[in-house]
Amino acid sequence: MKIHLGGGVRLFVDVEGAGLVPDGPRMREKPTLICMHGGPGFDHAAFKPAFNQLADLAQIVYYDHRGHGRSDARPPSEWTLDTWADDIVRLSDALGIEKPIVLGQSFGGFVAQRYIARHPGHAGKVILSSTSHHMGLERKLAAFERRGGPEARALAQAFWSRPTVETFDAYWAGVRHLYNTQPAADAEAGSRTLVNLDILLHFVSGEKQDLGLLQGLDKAQCPVLVMVGEEDPVCPLEDALEIHDALPERWRQLARFPGVGHGAWRDDPAAAFAVLRRFIAE
Repeated sequence: MKIHLGGGVRLFVDVEGAGLVPDGPRMREKPTLICMHGGPGFDHAAFKPAFNQLADLAQIVYYDHRGHGRSDARPPSEWTLDTWADDIVRLSDALGIEKPIVLGQSFGGFVAQRYIARHPGHAGKVILSSTSHHMGLERKLAAFERRGGPEARALAQAFWSRPTVETFDAYWAGVRHLYNTQPAADAEAGSRTLVNLDILLHFVSGEKQDLGLLQGLDKAQCPVLVMVGEEDPVCPLEDALEIHDALPERWRQLARFPGVGHGAWRDDPAAAFAVLRRFIAE
């Protein structure tokens, strides 16, 4: 379904699980988990079907960021972190969600970090999964070289320094398999993803180059879980540790996953979903 946010903007939204469930003589309200996908330029499909195992604990709201996937196309002037972060509030208002648990995966974690800075009192909890706070090019290049040698480093440097259709195609074909340490449990997941390469190239060549998201994390007013695979080349461990350290000590939690790459729930689903279930249920 498409949800109107105002101003002619509509986001594609899908919901899994009931929000109200029978519990003896009453109806119990489950928390709402809002899942924000990576990219930019991708859609929410990568969360499915893995995240349906959390539907007993929370009502899950998946959506495609403004301009992405099945959401309405929007002009490049709206392809900004501020706009995408504010959309979490707009979407929550449109759906009547109070104190959501907001999960940002990769680029979705960029959005979630900006959301913390701009709307620190809005969330009930935040999960920052496999994400970074800056470009951190040298750190990325070193990680790709460790995982795939000099050729992987060269492909990564070409794309992240000079993002074009050509450099991205070569990068994706040459290093995508290095993002994770285990074979994909769902080999067809990638083919189900809708991709808008224009948004990806716009963001990487623009806002991504000077990204600085640590400022504002100290405003957090709710529990924030940072999840990181220790072998993630594109959002390295060091980035996650710096994000964790920038959060208020009383609110921050860290979950490290040895031998795991980008998206702990892909490479070690048992461990990752156990962490998620504990955090949601706390």
